[in-house]
Amino acid sequence: MSDTGSLETEPLAQAGRPARSHPGTARGPRRAAASLKPAATFMIVCLLLTRAAVAAAQQPLVAPAPPVPEFFTRFDFHLTAAWLGDSPPTVPTIPPLSPDAAALYAAAHRYSFDTHWGGSLDFVDYVYGRTALIIDYEALIGDEFRLFDPNQAIYTLEVSSSVRLSNDAEIAGIFHHVSRHLSDRANRQAVAWNAAGVRVLKQYARPTTTLDVDAELTRVVARAFVDYNWIGELGLSLRHPLNGRVAVFAQGAARMFTVDGSVPNRGTQTGGVAEAGIRLRGTGGVLELFAGVEKRVDAYELEREPERWVLAGFRLLSR
Repeated sequence: MSDTGSLETEPLAQAGRPARSHPGTARGPRRAAASLKPAATFMIVCLLLTRAAVAAAQQPLVAPAPPVPEFFTRFDFHLTAAWLGDSPPTVPTIPPLSPDAAALYAAAHRYSFDTHWGGSLDFVDYVYGRTALIIDYEALIGDEFRLFDPNQAIYTLEVSSSVRLSNDAEIAGIFHHVSRHLSDRANRQAVAWNAAGVRVLKQYARPTTTLDVDAELTRVVARAFVDYNWIGELGLSLRHPLNGRVAVFAQGAARMFTVDGSVPNRGTQTGGVAEAGIRLRGTGGVLELFAGVEKRVDAYELEREPERWVLAGFRLLSR
């Protein structure tokens, strides 16, 4: 019997639960039927410019200590949109399909774009450490019903308090809540978890290159639907300036989820993301252009299957 708390609200209505696609079949038809329209892609990117940010953009970095305790010492905004590889053509009028065929069609049209937007801030800096908040909203966009069809929403809220070990290292206690929802689709099943743990931040600075390391380990203390027990993550971010305005960067994160055994034939889950690009600094903010790859654990919230995709996009940052 697990001692982890529950975030369940009410049992899943089995009659209304979306049909599960078969592993390994959803993205095969995508690639076989792939047809990308440049004009449509341009329209999507323009729309997402007004409303998007990637999880890596919210990575907390080591912050210098003020001379005396101060309030609201840092605020960083992030907004990102990424294309997730080839998308099959949308059928304007879908004929009646069998349940299995409908599930395959839906699964093949779930992942066209990934968007994030939100911010992080240091609420108070007490010189020997700081208390920080992170707020992030992610929307996964497909084209099952229309050209721009948000189908998943993921909310992340986090609070942390740290102790500075040196000018370039911190250790923090963290508590975060992740809540996953279907967009424009019926779902009465709560999918969420609360986790508490520790994060270590370290920065290695050289005259021309900076490497930021973010390692964390959290214990899931309450959950709904998911079977996670422990979550570990290691993030690396490397930046190399070419001049005062332009820099190149590479960053990534590896993630591991141990599970409680409540789901048969399912062991520890691993995933990660890696990207590289160019960073353009302006007088009021930063634009990053990047490309990369990702393996997403439990990509669709009601199906315990990973997804893999290539990605290309942009990120707007306040600094």
